[in-house]
Formats: sequence, C-alpha cells, structure tokens
Amino acid sequence: MAGALPPVPAGHAFPVAPVLHGSPTGPLVVPPPRRPLGTGPRREEREEGARSWYERVLGWPTAPGVPPRLRVGVRFDVLDVPAEAGRAALGRLGPTGPVAVRGGRMLLLVAAGGAEEVPGLLEWLEWGSLPLDLSAVGAGGLMEAPLVPAGGPARGREGRQGAAFWLRPPKPGYEAEASLPALSVPGGSGSAPDLARLVHTLATQCHRVRLAAGTAGAGGRRRR
Repeated sequence: MAGALPPVPAGHAFPVAPVLHGSPTGPLVVPPPRRPLGTGPRREEREEGARSWYERVLGWPTAPGVPPRLRVGVRFDVLDVPAEAGRAALGRLGPTGPVAVRGGRMLLLVAAGGAEEVPGLLEWLEWGSLPLDLSAVGAGGLMEAPLVPAGGPARGREGRQGAAFWLRPPKPGYEAEASLPALSVPGGSGSAPDLARLVHTLATQCHRVRLAAGTAGAGGRRRR
C-alpha cells in the first residue's frame, strides 16, 4: 500500500513521532517554530528605545545588557524599602524626587552621594541599632530601568512582566538632580524633602511594617 510504514523488526523499539504526509503534488512544508513570547527583534527594539530615552533625554548612563539598567552613583543614589513602608512614607512627606516600584520594593531616588550618608543618619536618628529593611545603593550599583513613563517613546513603554515602573517619574526638560533629596545646606532651596527627614520617615514606616508583620505572625501561631 502506497505511503504505508514498513513493519518494525521484532525486538527493536524506538520513539514513535507523528508522521507528516506530503500532498499529491509535493512534500509538506513544515514552518519553523515560533519565537517564544518576549524574545526576538521586537523586544530588542523596546529595550533600546528605553535605553535611548534614559541616556539622551535624561542624561542618565546605562549599563550593557537586557533589560537596561541604570548606573547608580553618577546622577543619583537609591533608597530601597518595602513598598508598603514606602507608600506610607510618601503620604507623610508630600513631594519627593522620582520614585519607582518593582515587585514588593520601592526605590526612591536621592542625590548622588546620599547613600554614603545613610548609615550615619540612622545612627544620629537613633535607628542604627534596629533591624530595618532599608538599604542604600550608591556608586557602583545598578538599578533596573523602569518602564518609560507616558511622554517617552511608545516602544520603550511596552513592558516586561514584573518590570519596574515609575510611581513618580523623572521630568525631562530640567536638571532632575534639583528635585532629589539631599542633606540641607544653608540657603539651599528645592521642593524635595531634606535627606535626613526622608530617611527618618522611611525608617519609622519600615519599623512599623516589621512590627505589624511580627504581630500578625504571633497571632497566627496562637490560633494554631
């Protein structure tokens, strides 16, 4: 019978795969496998669009690789806290510098060099002896570049699942450093809060979140 498979010799076994039969006029052409979602040229274009926006519009240097990452310590430093604590702090502080969110973490941008001041500020504010989920990232650090905010290139705004995004985006068109929290100096001006006040407020809210989590855990153990 035309097209029939030959019999399998006794004692031999091999994996059986689906058989594709050609048409009467020629062989069947099987298309190549599709690219997985989120790969390929389109993703590369999105990432390069975001990288270009950060470098050319804001003047913020990036590091090679995908996704784009921003070099910390050049134009800004970063305070990294739990998102719950960060949101509570923002409600008490009012205007701040740019703020991003990634997963359960909030990233608050402060003036370059501010990360070096944080340990001393925590000691001075009498938070140094307590375990706070608050870290400062300075020179040599990297921060995943959040999705480009509205107003930037559309191809840079198409996101990756779980990607960082701007809660309070940087504003192009003027020196972003002017809006970043820094230690107060005589005669200084600016709309952002003083770095000491920002660190104290964040530490307070981090401590409250930690206490609330401990209370909830103790209540669960008692119920069991």
